[in-house]
Amino acid sequence: MAITIWRLCGRAPNSRQLLVTACFLFLFWCLSLYRVTTINQSRESDLLKAEIIRLSENYVRALARENSDIVDGPYAGRFTAYDLKKTIAVLLESMLDRIDHLEAKVNITRLGGLFGLSSNSSQHQNNNVNPAKGIINAEDVINGVTEECALTAEDKQLFPNCEGKVMWMRQMWKSDPCYGAYGVDGSECSFVMYLSEVEGWCPKKAWRGKVQIIPEDTKLIRYANISTDIEELMKVLVDPNERQGYAWIRMRIRRMWPRFSKAMKSLQLKQDMNGRRKKKILVHLGLLSKQSGWKFAESQFKGGPLGELVQWSDLVATLFLLGHQLTITSEAEQLAGILNKLPAANSPCQSRKELPVDIIYTDIVGLRQFKKHVKGGYGKFSKIQNSCLLRIVDSFGTEPAYNLRSWAKAHKILTTWGGQDLQPQQFFTMFPHSPDNSFMGFVVEQHLNDTNVVKIERRNQALVYGKNEYMWEGKAAYLEVIKSLVEIHGTVYIDTEAKNKTHTIPSYVNNHGLLNGEDLHTLLRQSKIFIGLGFPYEGPAPLEAIANGAVFINPKFNPPHSSKNTKFFKGKPTERKLTSQHPYAEQFLGEPYVYTIDIKNIQQVKDTVARILHRNEFHPYMPYEYTEEGMLQRMNAYIEHQNFCQFQKQPAKWPPNSAVKFILGEKGVSCKDACWAKNLICDPSHFRDINSKESLLENGATCAQSKEITGILYPSFNTVTNECEIQKEEFLFSCVGEHLELQRLCPCRNYIKVQTALCQGCEV
Repeated sequence: MAITIWRLCGRAPNSRQLLVTACFLFLFWCLSLYRVTTINQSRESDLLKAEIIRLSENYVRALARENSDIVDGPYAGRFTAYDLKKTIAVLLESMLDRIDHLEAKVNITRLGGLFGLSSNSSQHQNNNVNPAKGIINAEDVINGVTEECALTAEDKQLFPNCEGKVMWMRQMWKSDPCYGAYGVDGSECSFVMYLSEVEGWCPKKAWRGKVQIIPEDTKLIRYANISTDIEELMKVLVDPNERQGYAWIRMRIRRMWPRFSKAMKSLQLKQDMNGRRKKKILVHLGLLSKQSGWKFAESQFKGGPLGELVQWSDLVATLFLLGHQLTITSEAEQLAGILNKLPAANSPCQSRKELPVDIIYTDIVGLRQFKKHVKGGYGKFSKIQNSCLLRIVDSFGTEPAYNLRSWAKAHKILTTWGGQDLQPQQFFTMFPHSPDNSFMGFVVEQHLNDTNVVKIERRNQALVYGKNEYMWEGKAAYLEVIKSLVEIHGTVYIDTEAKNKTHTIPSYVNNHGLLNGEDLHTLLRQSKIFIGLGFPYEGPAPLEAIANGAVFINPKFNPPHSSKNTKFFKGKPTERKLTSQHPYAEQFLGEPYVYTIDIKNIQQVKDTVARILHRNEFHPYMPYEYTEEGMLQRMNAYIEHQNFCQFQKQPAKWPPNSAVKFILGEKGVSCKDACWAKNLICDPSHFRDINSKESLLENGATCAQSKEITGILYPSFNTVTNECEIQKEEFLFSCVGEHLELQRLCPCRNYIKVQTALCQGCEV
């Protein structure tokens, strides 16, 4: 080609010209090759960088998920996930920086001679600017730079106990080596970090600025699936020893399982049961333990109290049907075996990330055993020593004044059952008698099917509610009146082995002795009246009688029975005043199913029995909340929505605001009564939302000034001093307190007519 060009020019090329042409072509080839090479190198380098970053991000995320139970932060101690992630970040930063430098050096070495480039002309500038103001980067932390951990005014308001806990840590962080193990080193940031990440007292953003939440891996979520295989439940419900403490519970569950399973399927058709998280639940029946001394196991088939066993049976069946993972214990040794598996079980450091369970159902005896075996580590389940995971099965309930130990002790009302320092709604009662507690309830058993019921004829007879002889004492005149109108039957346990014992059962009573469930319900179906004797209080039997069509005569108490005048209630952590033997039947059922009368008024007794017989209406009635489906619905709502481990001060989320009204009650009226007068129910979870002078003014109070007071009567308006009185101690929010001078500001919610524990729409 070069020769051809020269020929066209009419001149022959000499050697110098040929050499210049060759050099020109070589330079052109080098430039072309360099362009192709650098483009490919640049692309490969960019791809390599992108791949390193992508893989590193995936690794760090996986590492974070694996170490979700490890305290994470620059002050969290050695060999934690935080240390590793920060170190990896620095290494990656350094690796990418070195790659850039190496590329620059290689390019300069290869091409510097051709273009006259110096090694200083391509210096890599690493602009390590942190976009988040106030947050230091990984390398800075490793080099010893400390973060800012100051609490803002908003932090102190949302986390009111944080500042006090920091002050405590300044003095006490050396009291136990566990604090040092979590990385507490005496610095303010180590205190705040520990109190936010481990115990939840302080806001996380106080020490790490803008909180970045790692998305939860949905593949790891376990969902609760409905389970109706009773044999799987029986594998869990195994007696720990030869005492056969679960025998009665197993029998009841087996009898009722077909109805429970049917109810579960019915509930699935009414509401969406999908998407519920599977909870790990520990059920500890302290009342059945040897240490309790109550001998429930030994007396379960000898006329012993069965109300508590009824409630436990139905709770176990309900939790299993709802699809949760159960562990059931009754002996202290079993409980200790589980608790000893906890990391640092006896440590005061309160990490909830290490817990093997999500919810613990137990009773007061079980709670004592729990505290005894966990000791200092009891606090790790808790906030102010109240276990947020616990649900206490408590038949008669515990009022706030008796629950807060410091208050009860100062006012000399501390009892052996009280002073547990739990949130009042963590106590689960048999009947909805106190809105300060949660209503668990039970299921009224139905032994008879429709075919059997048709064959049973109602007779002119009455059955007495009292299976022990002492319950009949002093009731002769009352029973004589009823005996003149109907035949009287009983189901009294007679101890034939007792010597020289005088029996108090009248000779005219047809006593059947203790009956099994089916025979007892047949007898109830044959009877027109179920006769209350005044004791036992609030048992399940009256509801069973009403479900079989018998009318319940409910003895009225005047004056009401309470801890002030009745030995049975002495020591119980409540000031409840029972106006009758069965307040639920009196308040929520009433006539024609229940007649509440003064049984000492012989004429009233005679007139009432005559009226019942004259009406001749004996229709079975079962409140929905005491059916299998009702209990399944109620307990499912509690499990899904109740959260006692919420440490940030914020408005209540459940029941929702749409179901709640705020009412300024009349002078001397409790919130329980003020709400009920409006056909509403007091809801203590919303007290915090209205605990302010502004809320009192908005709802009709005319106070000129306000002050904070500790007690069970607040928030309220003092009609004598014209002051708004605000609650200082949130554990004392109470629906039952009343005072003649005070108008209480009350949070009242609506309720489902057949499911009083739930607001309208709260069932899902």
